[in-house]
Order: sequence, then structure tokens, then C-alpha cells
Amino acid sequence: MAPLPPRELLSVIEAALLGSAAPSPAQRVELLHAVRDAAPAFRTLLSYPGPKASDRTQVESKEVRLPGMPPITLDDTDVQTALKLSDELNLNEIECVRLLVDANREWVLYGREPLEIYRLAAGLWYMERRDLITALYILLRSVALDQGLDADLMSEIEEQIQPLFNDGLRQRIIALVKELNREEPAGIGRPSSERYVLDFRGALVERRAIVSRERLSLSHCLALSALIKLMSPREVKDVFSILKDCAAEANQNSSVELQITYGVLFSLVATFISDALSTPEKASLSSSDSSFRREFHELVMRTGNNTTIEGFVGVVRLAWSVHLMLTQDRSNSREMSDIWSCLEIICRQNSFEFLREQVLKTAAYQNDDEDIVYMYTGYTHKLMMCFISHPTSRDKIKEIKEKAMTALSPYGPPRGHREDLGRNGEQVDEPTNEPFVSLLELVREIYQKEPELGNGNEELWTFVIYAGEDHTNTQTLVAFLGLLSTLASTKVGAAKVYELLQGKTYRSVGWSTLFDCLSIYEEKFKKSIQSSANILPDFPEGDAQALVAYLAVLQKVVENGNPMERKKWFPDIEPLFKLLSYENVPPYLKGALRNSITAFIKVSPLLKDAIWNYLEQYDLPVVTAPLGHHTATQVYDMRFELNEVEARRESYPSTISFLRLINALIVEERNISDKGRRFMGIFKFVYEDVFGPFPQRAYADPLEKWELSLACLEHFRMVLSMYDIKDDNIYASVNTLAPSSIERQLPLLELLKDFMSGKVAFRNIMNIILVGVDSLTNERTTQTYGIILEKAVHLSLEIFILVMERDMALADIFRPLYQPLDVILAQSHRQIVALLEFVRYDYLPQIQQCSIKIMGILSSRIVGLVQLLLKADVGKMVIEDYAACLEFRFDDFQVIEDTKDDVGVLILQLLYELCLDPLTCGPVMDLLSTKKYQFFSKHVGTIGVTPLPKRNSNQSLRISMLHERAWLLKMLALALHISDISSSVYREACVAILYHTFGQCAENFQSTSLFDSRALTSISDVPAKRNKVLDLLEVLQFRCPDTSMKYPQLLSNLGIESKIEEILRNSATFENGGVYYYSERGDRLIDLDAFHEKLLQMSQELNPQLSENEKAGLKESFHHLLKWAWRYNKNLEEQAAQLHMLTGWSQIVEVAVSRRMSLFEDRSQLLFELLNASLNATTSPDCSVKMAYVLTNVSLTCMAKLRDERFICPAGTDSDAVTCLDVISSKQLPNAACNSLLFKLVMATLRNESSETLRRRQYALLLSYFQYCSSILESDVPPSVLRFLLLEEQEGDDEDITLQKVLKEHNELAHANFSIIRKEAQAIIDLVTKDAVHGSEAGKAISFYVLDALISIDHEKYFLNQLQSRGILRSCLSDVTNYLSKDSSLASESSQRFCTVDAQFSLLLRISHHYGKHGAQILLSMGALQNLSSCNLMGGQKKGNPRAISKIINERTGEIDKKRSLITPVLRIVTSFTSLVDSADFLEVKNKIVREIVDFAKQHQSVFNSILRENMTGANLLTLEQLSMAVSILSKVWAYEENEECSYIQDLFSLMHSLFSLDFGSLNFMQSPNMIENHKSELIAFGLCFSLVSYLYVLATKKNMRFQVSYGHNSDQQHPTLQMVSDLLNSVTLALERVGEEKYMLLNKIRDLNELSRKEVDEIIKVCMKQDCISPNDNIRKRRYIAMIDLCCMAGNRDQLITLLLQITECAVTILLIHFQDDASAKGLSSFSDELLPVLERLEHLKEDKVGRSLKLFHRSVTTLKEMTIRTMTL
Repeated sequence: MAPLPPRELLSVIEAALLGSAAPSPAQRVELLHAVRDAAPAFRTLLSYPGPKASDRTQVESKEVRLPGMPPITLDDTDVQTALKLSDELNLNEIECVRLLVDANREWVLYGREPLEIYRLAAGLWYMERRDLITALYILLRSVALDQGLDADLMSEIEEQIQPLFNDGLRQRIIALVKELNREEPAGIGRPSSERYVLDFRGALVERRAIVSRERLSLSHCLALSALIKLMSPREVKDVFSILKDCAAEANQNSSVELQITYGVLFSLVATFISDALSTPEKASLSSSDSSFRREFHELVMRTGNNTTIEGFVGVVRLAWSVHLMLTQDRSNSREMSDIWSCLEIICRQNSFEFLREQVLKTAAYQNDDEDIVYMYTGYTHKLMMCFISHPTSRDKIKEIKEKAMTALSPYGPPRGHREDLGRNGEQVDEPTNEPFVSLLELVREIYQKEPELGNGNEELWTFVIYAGEDHTNTQTLVAFLGLLSTLASTKVGAAKVYELLQGKTYRSVGWSTLFDCLSIYEEKFKKSIQSSANILPDFPEGDAQALVAYLAVLQKVVENGNPMERKKWFPDIEPLFKLLSYENVPPYLKGALRNSITAFIKVSPLLKDAIWNYLEQYDLPVVTAPLGHHTATQVYDMRFELNEVEARRESYPSTISFLRLINALIVEERNISDKGRRFMGIFKFVYEDVFGPFPQRAYADPLEKWELSLACLEHFRMVLSMYDIKDDNIYASVNTLAPSSIERQLPLLELLKDFMSGKVAFRNIMNIILVGVDSLTNERTTQTYGIILEKAVHLSLEIFILVMERDMALADIFRPLYQPLDVILAQSHRQIVALLEFVRYDYLPQIQQCSIKIMGILSSRIVGLVQLLLKADVGKMVIEDYAACLEFRFDDFQVIEDTKDDVGVLILQLLYELCLDPLTCGPVMDLLSTKKYQFFSKHVGTIGVTPLPKRNSNQSLRISMLHERAWLLKMLALALHISDISSSVYREACVAILYHTFGQCAENFQSTSLFDSRALTSISDVPAKRNKVLDLLEVLQFRCPDTSMKYPQLLSNLGIESKIEEILRNSATFENGGVYYYSERGDRLIDLDAFHEKLLQMSQELNPQLSENEKAGLKESFHHLLKWAWRYNKNLEEQAAQLHMLTGWSQIVEVAVSRRMSLFEDRSQLLFELLNASLNATTSPDCSVKMAYVLTNVSLTCMAKLRDERFICPAGTDSDAVTCLDVISSKQLPNAACNSLLFKLVMATLRNESSETLRRRQYALLLSYFQYCSSILESDVPPSVLRFLLLEEQEGDDEDITLQKVLKEHNELAHANFSIIRKEAQAIIDLVTKDAVHGSEAGKAISFYVLDALISIDHEKYFLNQLQSRGILRSCLSDVTNYLSKDSSLASESSQRFCTVDAQFSLLLRISHHYGKHGAQILLSMGALQNLSSCNLMGGQKKGNPRAISKIINERTGEIDKKRSLITPVLRIVTSFTSLVDSADFLEVKNKIVREIVDFAKQHQSVFNSILRENMTGANLLTLEQLSMAVSILSKVWAYEENEECSYIQDLFSLMHSLFSLDFGSLNFMQSPNMIENHKSELIAFGLCFSLVSYLYVLATKKNMRFQVSYGHNSDQQHPTLQMVSDLLNSVTLALERVGEEKYMLLNKIRDLNELSRKEVDEIIKVCMKQDCISPNDNIRKRRYIAMIDLCCMAGNRDQLITLLLQITECAVTILLIHFQDDASAKGLSSFSDELLPVLERLEHLKEDKVGRSLKLFHRSVTTLKEMTIRTMTL
């Protein structure tokens, strides 16, 4: 199997070995396969084919073949770039072309300069190298270091790695460390080579720096390899040789070079120590290999002149000497001599000092890889433990100790306390330390880095006891105490050191010595003052240094001691304060005193108060004047010591310690009611005297500069975060006329004023930030004070955030003197850029978080921020920095305790908000839409679907990852939503998002190609990916933990369980006496402090009544409650994060489905997958109600789009033609898929945990599903039209088979839907009827619509019986009647009530429509007509106060209109009852049904009159429909009414008179620009004619009425006449001819549609008013499809109209026949016959092919009438 590319290999290794969870079985298998396949690449690490003449010739020919690819054509620039890469990187020419192709995949190379292309390709090559080295490093590290991984897996990996070393992998690494440093193409490049490449961010990086990082990683691999397989003698010599080469080139300012040297050094140290401690069978450098021991000893003992090389060789000598001691042959005197000679030179050159100062304490060592540093420190610990414990070396230690004890003290005689001394009292020309002192300091340094290594280390403590005995030299004592202070850094160590210094172990070293010495000097100075001496005696430097060392031990012991035990250790700390006020005490000693005092603050509250008292009694005062003023007199206070004493020394330990002590005391204060007013003097000292001039001061040690600033910044942050101010404080500050006294000033206000006016604190803090990312990074990695500087920058950024949280509240009051901070910052874009660029500082994530927060604040305040950044030419850089930071965060799995500080969450949220803002949206989207940032969408398929960490191990990280994915999805959804896809850039970005998220798209995903080859990225060339949206949903599906509380039994016994429940039930926030607070995202969480306070109050009330055991139990129970509250908050945050990610998921799905569906290929399948997944998730027991609601909304969107998809032109063909088969073969899902969706929807609706709001959405989804399944054919296209069209397209009887097949499938689906619903019918109907009866108005309305839908699929009257048995229909009818019977309501819910009534009407109408006469009979039997007869359909007003009525008439108008709109469904129901009239016996009708309908018509005479007398010329469709139904009702029943008291007959006759002779084409409602609307209006109008002529038919046939030939001239009333019938017959004949011709032309146009041009097709669409169905980008086939649907609808309408016209004609002909056959009536028809005959002759000439009907019977009736007409004419 071919090995994976380096990037994929690294990805597999990282996923398995660096993930937050243990690797899955699949990941383990993938990892082992990947490592096995990568073995050849590791054996030939970084070995690449070199240049080749034949390949160079092929490239120069401009046509190259890459493996598995078609030929690639190159242009001149491509050739030059490839050859330049080959020459300068020592690469094969064909490989260079491959690099260019890969670079084009990563970045679009089109339009770039040749140099930029070269740099990108070279950068890509170095990235591949880096990935391969990193993969090897992770493998070696996981095997060599115990990182908690599975032992079996590590064993399997080691089995694969061991053979690599046997095959020469280590020799290859050694060679690379050396060769890569050469100035040649294979190394750092020739001097003339291009110096820079472009990294993945597009940033310029020096090639030398990249190669140095490679060498560093290789040196790490070399060091790790020594732990896996020991070096051979030859390898040891080679590494020793490389060490000297590296040491010669190492420069203290080059951290990377030093780190490389350290890697080589510790590979030797680890080899010697491991070999010495290993068993004989595993040793590689055993004593039997005497020749190597002799040769290497000679190499090690050679000395040189280069001190750096000698220093590193000295460390090797130390490791070699330990190796010799542990493996020596005591009988071999030569070896003993070698060991002693080696120890001699080690001590003479003081290798201990070099190892401590030049290795362990350097910034390069401290900033190296954390795991590597731990390994280095661990082996240094092993080295020194072997050294101090071996008898031979112990003898040497004893010797150097004795020498150190007899040496002269390096500290001189007492000096004047104002003479210049170095920091901490060190003299400028300090002599070199004694070896013993250096040894102590080295051991101290080791355990200062890893204190845990000292736990249980008996050898170490044995050495400590020995080293502490009989000190006669201050320097050794100081070194020893320094070692003790380090060992006291752990709880165990602190206890042990405390016991050691209790006085039992050492005679002269102990706590009593410290406190006695302090008391002696205090007494001495006091006597000196009492004796009126002018000058205090000087403080001996040696004593001062010893006291400093003692105090450091005291500080560590108190800080790390057991909290309960340390309270008893030092009962009297007053001596620590007594020397603070004396001028002659060195500042560094005062610093040590205050640092030790600071440690006691947290011992107990009582001790803290005592410290305040002692400070006021003994420490130097802070004499202050009002802010901005200075005292006239000079006293020895802190200001004097700072400016006169420490400033001359250029060292400030006293001031630094003072600020730290004060900060630690103030932060523990609980009484902050005075807003810090009592500390105003201290603030003034910090503000004016310390921080103001701190940049201008001189510093002997730059570390102190940043320590001093850090202490000031801590004070400022404390002021801004601890105190709050109210409006009265602000106004008091502003309204004071005279300068206020210091007691009236507030530190917070004064600091805010400084920032809001750009004064000293603002300027100094801004200057700290202006250090910049690059300088900070350099200082952080090369200087020991870099970490302190980093903290100062972090605090500065935090202070800016705190100020911006408060400045807006003060700005309005303080203007114009003071401005919001953003206004101050906007005065220079350099300031804003400096704040924002720290997003790329990745050494401390908190700095990135602050920078992002500041960006978020500024973006909401500064209107043109993005434009400002673009104008300053830094916008692209800032976005790139954010992208790189986000990329790094995606690859990092660090735990973030507070999820709101997660860098990934902050960046994505900020980008999302910038894209939402109309002012910043455009520029930001322009940048993010470039191909460079498509990694946002790529991460959906990587980070997005990565399994979440386990809750019990990494819940905070789990929450952060959920929020990260939520913002990522929301941002991508927003990009899809607002992108203008007419732009190629935005279109490509959208396609990329869809491809990476949904796994498909309908077009090629590629940019302008560098090469005309399919080798470049194209989605069409890549197999369809898995739909990552489904994977994302799987990640989301987990059950959140239960947040309920199980109270301890003791609380129930004490009767306080109810009190606690009452506290938790109270939803008030802690500010209002409750225990809750609201997070930034709106989650209501428990405030632990407030809850704790409530529990404490409860405990204090109960304590007097409890025994000691009960008190302890109560304390434990309350602790249990607090732990529960903490877990409750975390679990609630996780639930919110889960819902947040689901919201983001729903947004990208809904936006993609609703707005970007055209960019997908297999749309129906995609929608089905989304629907299926959403419903599956909804039915899951892990799905909460809130999640189910979101998922149901997604399902609704998908279902709606699925309905639309059915009638969108089918895809998947290259032809532009459409056929009728396309119309009937709509893209409906298979029946099995539909059945599956319905079943899951039913299960989701019946889920146990639900709510009415959720069910309303589920009911809507169910209705949408039924609409989808209701018909696969357009309802306006009758089968006859389809058969005709199919007959034209297909041969034989295929058209019937096709149509029957479609109809059969539809019927099968309908029956299957019914069966699925019926299985759960009881539960469904119970649920729906419950909501219909007891739900809210909105719930009732949609519940009735669901019942309506269930009736529509009822095939066995099953659901009808269910509803009848539950009384739903009767209740529904009663509700409708009550609503219509009431006067117009002004209730707020009236609109919703109207919707419910409308839904109830829909259900009643469905009953009558679906079950026909049976349904009508059921409604009639329930008294429907009687109920409707009693209703007030017109919404008339009751009588009352006219003024009151006029006052509310406008408000009631809308309600009345709504009621009147219900006239239509009422008439529809009554119309359904008339179906019972036709089949009823005359007498029965007269007594029952007809009587009730007639009564209804009489009861609502005003309604019928209003409708019948409507002016038809301006009528709309609704008016026409109402008129048609009113006439239909009256025409069916009024013929049986003998008492004409309602004037309906005259109304009907008047309608006949106006309609029968009308030219319908001239009416206004027939002049709409929408042809389809015109056709519908015409159909309704002729339906009205049919009802009227039917009425005449009943009068003529059943009541034997005979009509006059024409109107009488003297009659006031209108009566039907034969002339009217003749006029109607004439109009219908004309209409038949016209409509038949229209249908014929429409069918021909459909048949010839594929021959029409785009313009002609668009004209058809325009006539049908369907322009909104197409877009300019739609092809001709889609346009023809839409046009065909419209033409088919129009043809169907014409077909229906022909049927209706024929029915009208038959009625009219029958009426005329009756009159002609009646002898009495036939008289006088001669002249009438003359007019009638031409009409009948035209009817005879109607063609069947025009009307599409058989006309035999019709022609027979017409012929009969014609014959009678002729006969009459002849009479």
C-alpha cells in the first residue's frame, strides 16, 4: 500500500495520539498501518531525488507527465520557477513541477508574481518536510515518555520503530543535524539563493529559520531516540563531535541554535545515564568495551580555548564520570585514576556553574518544548542523584565543601548604606562561585523546575542534611538556604524543611537564628537612635544576604505548608516588621521581609488584620498630597526610598515588594463600601511616583523594570475590577469646584479619567502594548525576563478591557474633557493595530483572548473600524492573524475552564458579528470569501465531526468545542445567506462551503488553473464526500446529565430541605436577594458565592442547636450542595452549548436548502437524508424539547423544499427538450422513503417529552407531508389532457400504461399512509383532539387542520368514526356557531380565534367533501343547518349608545370583515347539503332538507341579497365564488318554495337577464394581465350561468312552468324568457367555438414547445405571471418545463370549461325542447325560431376533435330541436 502523504500521516498520528480521548479501535488500526507504510520515508528521512539531466530536459520541453495524471503543459514562467526550485532546493525537476501543482491546489497561483509562486511552492515543500519530522517526533515522544497512552499500543509502535534504528534512522538524524546547517542547496541555501519562503498563512519566513526549526526538531528526535534504543559507541562519538560543532556556533541571542545544542547534549547525557543504570544485557557501552571507554575518555579529557565548547564538554564530562563510576571495575586502578582526573577538571572548571547558568537558567532552555524540557530536567535529576550518592563522588563533594568553608567570604566589610551595590546587594566584581556552592545551586535549580522530583527522594534529603552541617562561610549558608527554599515548594517539602530548621538537625541553622538576628539588629538600631547618633550603623552585607536567604525559606514554607498546620508554626511574626522603617537596612532585605510577610496574609483572617496593624506601626509611610500636587517637606517614606535610595542603586526590590504586599492585602478586603477611598494615598503613590516615571528610570536588571510595572498594573487592575461606582459618586466628582482632598477622591474615577484623557497611565500602558508581537516573542524566547514582560502585556490588555466596560457610562457626564477610550485610541491607527495584532501571539492564549475581546468592543463602537484597518493596509494582516489563530485553536485540545475565554469561540463569534454588521460585512466577507480562507468550511469535515471529549474528564473543553462548532456553522450559514453568487468569488466560496459541508455540489469547484490539467482541484474529479451535516448531527445527539438534586438525609432530618428548595425556586438574581445570575449567553446559573452565603446563614442559625457530629455532618452536606451547584452550572452550560451548536446546524441546513438549493446536484436525495436524520434525532430519547423544536423547524424547511422540488424541471439530462412525461414523472421520493418519513414523524409526534409549541410545529410538518403526497399531478391538468399529450409523444397504448402506473403508485402511497397512521390512530387522535379542545388558540387551529388531513386520507371511514365517538364534530359545530352568533369581539386573541374557527370550518367541509352525501348527512343529522341559520354572518352591531359605538367602530371593522369572510365556508357547507336534494323524493324534500335550506336562506336574507346584488363588472374571484354558491343553493331549493317573501326569484331572474346576453370577454374581471386568473374567472362565471339555467330547468321540468318568448313591456318584474335562453345558448355556442380553438392551440403549442426560442418561452411565462419561478441563470430546459406546466394548466382549464359549456347547452336545449313540444307554448314561436335556427346550426357543426368529447347525444338533441324549430317556422 502506498504511504500516506506527510500531511495525512501527521493527521492520522495526531488524531490517535494527541486526541482528548483514547483512540478508537479504527484509529489504532489506521495508525499502525500508517506507521508501517511510512517506514521507508522515515528510513530515508528528508531524502529527495536530486536533479537529473533527462528530467530537466523534459521540463524545458514544456510538457511534463506526473504519475497518474495526464500531460501537463507549462509556460515559460512555470519552467523558470520549476528550475529555480530545483537549483536552490537540490530537488528533482519533475518533483518541482509536482510542487507547483500542489501549490496551486492550496493557493490560486493565477495572476501571482513568479517570485511569490516560488516562495509558495518552496513553503509547501518545507511544510511537507515539517509534517514528516513532526510525525516522527510525536511517535518517538509517545514511546519514550509516559504520556498516559495505552501500553499495548505503545508496545506495538515501539516494535515498528526499533527496526528503523537498526536500519540507520539515528545515523540519518545525526547527519541531518549537521548537514542542514551548511550553506548549500540541501541545507540553508547558497548566499545567492532566495532567502524567504511563504508559510501557510502567507507570511514571509526566512529559509534559515525554517531549517533551524527542522534541526531543532531533529535534535529532539535524537534525544528521544536515546531513551528508546541506546546509542552505539560510534554514534556516541559522532554526536559528541556534532555537539562541539553546535556549541561553537551557539549564540546566546539565538535561542534555536542553543536549543539544538541542548538536544544534542542531553542525547549524550541520557545515553550515559540510561546505559549506566540499565541491566548488563541491555547496555551498549558496557565495561567490556574497553577500547571505546579509553578512546572516548581521551576525547572528553581534551581541553580547548573556546569557553562555550568547554562548558558543554564539561557537562558531558560530568555525565561520563557518573557513567564510569556506575560501571567501573574497582580492581582496575586506571579507571579509578580516570574518574578522579575527570572529577578534578569538572570541579576546576566548575561545570556545575555552567550547567546551571548557561543551560538550565537560560531563556532558550525554559522556552523549549515542554515535554522535552521535562525530559532534560528528569535526566539532569538522575545525573545529579547518581553524582551526590556515589561513594567516589561523595568524597569529592566532601573535599570541595571543606575548601568552600575555608574560603574567604565574597562579601566585603560593611559599607555605607547609600553606596552603590548591585541588585540584591551583589557586588559588581563578584568572584566566581566555589564548586560546592555551584553544586548546591545546581541542585536547587533542578528542583525549582520540577519540585515533584524531590518527593520521596531519600538520597536528596541525605545530601541536604550533609550539606547543611557546620557552615562557617556565609556564601555556602546562602546557597544551602536557597536549596531549602526550593525544596519547600511542595506541601511535603515545606513540612520537611520546617522540621529541619526547628533546631534539632543543625546547631547553627534554624528558625531561631532568623528571628533572633532580626531582633538583635532591631534592638541595635533602636539603641543607636536613642543615643542620638547622627548616622545609623551600617548593615553587614553578609548578614543581610543570609537573612534574605532565611526569609526566602520562610516565605516558601508558609506559602506551601499545610493550611491547618502552618497556623501553629510561627505564632509571632512581629519581628519581620521591625526593620522596615530603618534607612540603613538594604532595600533588598526589606524586599525579602515584605515578601515573607505577604505569605502570611492567607494563613488566617486574624493574621491578615494583624499585618495591617504592624504595617501601620512599623513600615515606611506613604505621604501623599492631592492628586497632581506634591508635598513641600521631605520625609523618609516610600517615595524617598524609591527616588533617593533605590533609584541611585538602579534596583527597586523594596518598592516592588511593597506594592506586592499592598496588592495582596487589598485584594483580600471584603469591605469595599468606601470604593477604595481609604487607599487613595497608596493609589496616588503607585500612579504618580512609581508607574508615572517608570519608563524613564534606569535599571541594573531589566527584570526589575517589568516586575515594577507588573506590580503597578496589578494594582490598577484590582482598582478597576474590585470597585463599582454610582451616579452620585460621578456627579460629586464632576461638580466639586475646588480641588478635592485626597479623602474625597476615588481611585477608580481618577484612573478612568486618566484613560479617558490619554494621560500618563494610558500612555505608559499603551507603550507596553506597543512593544508589539514580534518584539514580545523575541524577548519571551531569548530573555529570562520575557515571561514577566508577557504578563505585563496581558495585564495591560485586561486593563483596557476593564476601562472599556466602564467608560461609556462616564462619557456623557465627563465630556468634553474626557472621551470614551475608543475615541482616544482612534487618534492613531497604530494604537488600534497594536491592540489587535496580539491575536497572533500564541505563547499565552489569554493574550489572544484579550485582543479578540478588544476587537469585539471596538468593532461595535468605531463605525469605520474595518475601513480604518484597510486604509492602514493592515486589514488583510489582521484577518490572516485571526485565521491562523483559529487554525491553531482547531488543532489544539487545551482545556479552557471558562468557555467564554476560549479563543476559538471568541474569534468565530467576532467574525460572525462583523459579518452581521452592515458596515463591516462587505470588507470582511470579501476577505473571507477568498480561497485562502476556505479552511473555515474544510474544518466542518475535520474538527466539526471530531468526537467530543468525555464529560467526566474534560467537560469544559467539551463545552468550548460545542460553542466553537456552533459559531463556525453560524458563520458559514451567514456566508451562504448574504453572498452574491453572481460574483465568481462568492459563488466559489458558497460552492466550497456546500461541498465540504454537504458532500456535493452541482458544479465544478475550482479556480482559474495554473495548468490546463485535471490534476488541479475540482469537485467533479473527486468522488462525492459523505454528508458532514449528518455527522455533525450525530455529534450533537447525546443526553445531557440530570440536574436534579438528591438531598442528604441529614438535611431532611433537620427540616431545612424545604428551605433550600425555596431558595432555589426563587428566580431572583443575587443582586435582588436570590442566588442566580445570568451568563453572557442568557443562561440562568447559580451564583456559588451567593448560594454559599445563604448556606452559611442557615448554618449559623442551626449551629447552637446541633451537636459536634451534626455540625460536621451539616458542613459536609453543605459542601455536597455546593458541589452539586457547580455541576448544575456546568451541566446547564453544556445543555446551552448543545442547543447552540444545534442552532448553528439548523441555520446552515435551512439557509443551504432555502437559498442555495440550485447549487446541489441530487437535491431530492439530500432533502430526504436531512429529513430522515432530523426525524431520527427528534425521536431519540436523548433529544430535549428545545432540540426537538429546532429539528422540527429544519424538517419543515426540508419538506417545503421537497414539495417545490417535485415541480421543478428534472435534472440529469443533457437535452434541452421537455416532454409531458416530465410533468407526470415528478421527482417524488419512492413510496418506501415516504412511508419511512411518515412513520418517524408519527413517532416524533408521540414522544413522551413534548410541549404544545413543539407539537404545533410537528403538526405543521405532518400537514406539509400530506400536501407532498396529496397528488403527483397538477390538479388543474385533467388526465384527458395528459393522455392526449402522451399519445403525441409515445406509441401505442404506452401513454395509458404510464399514466396508470403513476396513478397506481399514488394510490398505493395513499393507502400506505393510511395504514401507518391507523396503527397509532388511537394515540394520535387522542393527542390531536386534546390539543384541539384544550390547547391555545394557535394549537387548536392547527390541530383541526391535522384532523382535516386525517379525514382526507381516510379510506374506510375509520377516522370519521373515531371523531364521532369523541364528539369532536359536534363540538366543532358548536364552536363555529357560538363564534358567529356573538357580536364582534375586541379581545386580543380574536385573530387567533378566527384562525381556529376557519380551521373548524375546514374540517366540516372536509367531512362533506370526502364522504360525499354520507358526510353531508352526518352534518345535517347534527343540526348543522339549524345552527348555521342562527348565526350572525354579517357581523352587525347591536343597539346601544351611538357615541360608544362610533368610538370603537374602527377597531371592530377588522373583526367584522373577518366574520364576513366566513360566509364563503358557510355557503360551501350549505351547498354540500344541496347534493341531498337531487336524489330525494319530492315530498320528503319538501318536508325536511329543502325546508331547512330554505329556512337558512330566509334567515340570512341580507347575506343572500348582498351577494346577489353585487356588481359583477368589478368582482374578484371570491365574490364570484360566493355568488356562484348562493345561486347554486337557491337554484336547488327555491323552486320548491311557494311563498315568495324574500324576492330571491326576482334576484335570480335579474341575474339571468344580465348574464345570459353578456359578452364575458368584456367584463373587468376578465381583463387581468394574468391569463390563468382570467381563465379561472371565466370558469366561475359560466358555472354561475349553469346554476341559473339549472334553476330554469327545474322550473320547466318539475314545476311545469312555461316561459314567455320575450319580456312584456308593461311588467315591473323580470321573468325568464325563451329569448334569454336563446341568448345564453348563443353566448355558450360562441364560447364553445372559442374555447375549443384555444384548447387546440394550447395543445399544439405544448407539442411544439421544444421548437420555441427562449424569448418566446419567456413570453408564455410572462403571460402566466410566473416570472418569479425563474432566474436569469436558469437554462432553457427549466424555462420550457415551467411554460409546459402553465400551458397544461391552461389547457386543463379550457377542458373543464368545455365540459361546463356542454352542460349549459344541454340544459338550454332541453328547456327549449320542452317549450317546442308543448303545443300551447309552441304557438307564437315562429319569429323566435328564426333567431334560434342559426345558433343550432352552429352547434351542429361543433367538431369532436376540437372539444375533445363525444357529441353524438348532444348532436341528437340539437338536431331534434332544429327539426322542431324548422317545423315551427313552416307553420
